[in-house]
Amino acid sequence: MAAAAVMKRAVVDKTDFFHQSFALLRSLSTSVAPPVSSSSGASESKPRRRKKKNLFDVIQFLPEWGIDYKVAKTHWRDVSYELTKINLYKDDGRHGKAWGIRYKAVYPAGLPTPDAPVKMSGVNKRGWKYFPESEKKIQNSPKVVEQSLA
Repeated sequence: MAAAAVMKRAVVDKTDFFHQSFALLRSLSTSVAPPVSSSSGASESKPRRRKKKNLFDVIQFLPEWGIDYKVAKTHWRDVSYELTKINLYKDDGRHGKAWGIRYKAVYPAGLPTPDAPVKMSGVNKRGWKYFPESEKKIQNSPKVVEQSLA
């Protein structure tokens, strides 16, 4: 009987030791982290990378929602569109469809650039820009004044 009591006491002591060691590890893992070194402080001063804009984010502040302005994807070379029509889906003005006249710097021989507006693809994807020189051309163009016959 005495041997059984001693064995039971040894098992209890072992489990208490494990409980105490796990409690110590748990308290160490939730302790406060050491102060941040100065090397990572320099990374905080770097400017954050801005999110690229979709077509409607780019043209929403242009007059008449960018109609008659030239736009293109930032990675496109020698291809742009002149906006002719847009159709917004939602109230926030960030999604929709757009049509425009395609301009290519080098077009395959025998295939003229179509003058008819075509539906633009990828307008809801990010990475669009507009050409400010198209804005100058529109603002500096002479306006036609209608004279009424009296």
